[in-house]
Amino acid sequence: MTASAASALEKNQQALLTALFAHPGEGSAEASLATLSFTLDTESPQAHRGWMAYRANGHALAERTLNAAYPVVAALLGADNFNLLARDLWHRHPPAQGDLACWGGDLATWLAGRESLADVPYLADVAQVEWAMHRAATWPDATLDTASFARLSTEDPAGLSLELAPGIALIDSGFPVVALIAAHKTGEPELSEVGAMLRAGMKQTALIWRQGLRPRMATCSPAEQVLWRSLMAGRDLVSALNETSATEPANASELDFDFSEWLTGAVTDGLVIGVRTAAPLSSNAMEPSS
Repeated sequence: MTASAASALEKNQQALLTALFAHPGEGSAEASLATLSFTLDTESPQAHRGWMAYRANGHALAERTLNAAYPVVAALLGADNFNLLARDLWHRHPPAQGDLACWGGDLATWLAGRESLADVPYLADVAQVEWAMHRAATWPDATLDTASFARLSTEDPAGLSLELAPGIALIDSGFPVVALIAAHKTGEPELSEVGAMLRAGMKQTALIWRQGLRPRMATCSPAEQVLWRSLMAGRDLVSALNETSATEPANASELDFDFSEWLTGAVTDGLVIGVRTAAPLSSNAMEPSS
């Protein structure tokens, strides 16, 4: 292929992509379609059919991809409304990578800015948690270092920290998002109970991780949130536990935070995979703030 032919092919491909992702009905869509018509002669019946097939296939891909990533958002909105939303997102935030499993992460922000969805204010938070669970499938496999846990009984905990499984995420919400998602996916709790939680103004923080091949989700108490964030920031165990013990408990059951019990559960569930040497604080971190 000559350089001129390659340049013409690249120009035609770019014109096709621009026209496919331009939002229908807007000026940019008309301009891009005019450019495409000039380069590919879309006025011919055969070219026009090909163009329509490309556009329909793109919309179908958008619907399938977004339904796979956001089943609860789809259930909350209804199939028809969600499919229209998927097509709109396809044009507003087109894929930036060849792997469509990586497309759709803009949905939560996009939902939060839509006035027409003001009556479902929790929808964006649900989308954020679902996206974290969807992406959990791409996280690296975690390998448990069982022998390293012996260091907890032989070394100074001020020099140790915990090795966490890759990709753990914490998502704060002003709504009971964990209960809402679980109700739609497993039936527990019942939707009537979730409705009562919403009316009571209950807030939940979602903990997302991958256990084996399965994305997992759970709620976090205030103490657990502080501990997770301290460990994610690389704090040593003494510092992390001191920060945790200073947390205001949400209820009487959290007055006595049992680290040993917490650690057993975290290891069993695949969240903590070992013990490591704590990273030393940088000189900047040790300087008092002005």
